Amino acid sequence: MAGMNQHKRHPVAWCRGRAVFPTVLVWAGLVVGPLNLGAASAPIYARQGMVVSQCAIASRVGLEVLREGGNAVDAAVATAFALAVTYPAAGNVGGGGFLLYRPAQGETAAYDFRETAPAVAHERMFLKDGVYDSKRHHLSHQAVGVPGTVAGLHLAWRDHGKLPWRRLLAPGIRLAEDGFPVSYTLAGSLKNILPQMTNYPASLAQFSRRGAAFQPGDKLRQKDLANTLRRIAARGPAGFYEGETARLLTEEMRRHGGLITGEDLLSYQARRREPVRGSYGGLEVFSMPPPSSGGVALVEMLNILEGFDLRAAGMGSAANIHRVVEAMRRAFADRAKYLGDPDCNPGLPVDRLLSKDYAGELRAAFPAGRAGASSPQDVLDEKDSRETTHLSVVDASRNAVALTYTLEDSFGSRIVVPGAGFLLNNEMGDFNAGYGLTATNGLIGTLPNLAAPRKRMLSSMTPTIVTRDGELYLVLGSPGGRTIINTILLTLLNVADFEMNIQEAVDAPRFHHQWLPDQIVFERHGISPDTLGLLEREGYRLETSPYPQGFVCAIFLNSRTGWLEAGMDHRAADAGAAGW
Repeated sequence: MAGMNQHKRHPVAWCRGRAVFPTVLVWAGLVVGPLNLGAASAPIYARQGMVVSQCAIASRVGLEVLREGGNAVDAAVATAFALAVTYPAAGNVGGGGFLLYRPAQGETAAYDFRETAPAVAHERMFLKDGVYDSKRHHLSHQAVGVPGTVAGLHLAWRDHGKLPWRRLLAPGIRLAEDGFPVSYTLAGSLKNILPQMTNYPASLAQFSRRGAAFQPGDKLRQKDLANTLRRIAARGPAGFYEGETARLLTEEMRRHGGLITGEDLLSYQARRREPVRGSYGGLEVFSMPPPSSGGVALVEMLNILEGFDLRAAGMGSAANIHRVVEAMRRAFADRAKYLGDPDCNPGLPVDRLLSKDYAGELRAAFPAGRAGASSPQDVLDEKDSRETTHLSVVDASRNAVALTYTLEDSFGSRIVVPGAGFLLNNEMGDFNAGYGLTATNGLIGTLPNLAAPRKRMLSSMTPTIVTRDGELYLVLGSPGGRTIINTILLTLLNVADFEMNIQEAVDAPRFHHQWLPDQIVFERHGISPDTLGLLEREGYRLETSPYPQGFVCAIFLNSRTGWLEAGMDHRAADAGAAGW
């Protein structure tokens, strides 16, 4: 069960590789932490407000909004539009996502701005002569869903923002117009993606120097994107879904057989939804409801694990990995069978999946001392993106935002809209490929997530806010496709059960099981050889991942000191926390 003790806190934080005491951190009102925190695993501390994202430049943009009197929603919106410029692999105006807002006073709100299928979409659109067409599903103009980011950010701002809309877009416009230095990480990312952009002249023009890769230190200027952001700043969503930007987007669709029309853009609406709520050992957990599967799966797993004493067995023990993996297995099976867009699937059994009684039934059926089994007959295993991004914000009043948004794959479809300067998503790939398609480790078409007109595709994004005794406790989220859900689960358990500070919790090794393929995928050196041997003897198939699992951006509120403590993921080389 989740421990309720006050967590131990390291006495120092690390800024730019130097140890400094918290009382010295507020220099000129600003704290900026780089990624490399050293072996101490100390958080970054701040008193008045904190922004954590996968790009330090964008985090500083959000922080300046807080310092000018903006609230957490204002800062999240400004950070998100800055990420659309500085983190093109996932920051976006041409994608979609989810925003969770918890005010210091009042009810938590969930904003769904997931992309939707164009009006001509249908459940067999990714089949050619009855055979699955992977390229059409993931890398083509037909893979582009109707973007939701601009509508969703504006709706959250309209409901809760304080500063003018134009002010929140101004930093992104400046960064796009004037440019910013390309980091070592961004240079490598662009170099790797350029061969996949050769068929798209506008993409090559924007993300290369006449076909040559950017080098670290070069300036990346994006004039067309700056103009698009100006139209959004002046007209709100109408500056994207109507007028010049809409014209440029729909013309690109017509030239290349894409499906999005002007009517699809005009009809797009972001939605307010009731957040998923759960509890775990005295903590209250808020997360995203369908069409995200993240909140439901997270709470289902927490409910199952609440019946075990995880702390007694020890973090990283074979006993606990067995328990957690079996909880993952069952939650992901339910995700596949039951979840999809609630607007197109009335009667989703969400209440049952969230119930403590149902979790008790699943827990009682756990196999003792041996691996469970996954059946390929009723599950889904479509490709999930690793290139989502997340940001967390807490302001001086302790209003909090967890925002996760995405283009799907890294750089989405790789298609930049000519004259508009933004990348298009390839989110249609998150729909099931077709009804009844079955493979041992692959595509199976369950009904709730088949493509249909104006339908939202299933997501794994899991922006999450946790409270204790009615007070803010933890804000977190991560990219990583379907691994997102398990990354959030493990980070939360590290804080709640194993009393790690937030940086230790973020740094800790991760593992993943998603029902099918039936295997535990773990980060290199993430599980000890002795523990691996025990798990193999229990019958688990083990796979080392060549990639990191997720990039968590988290903020913990220390109720004893009143300080905000940021956890920046060492797996994301450009990540940054900015505190005031």
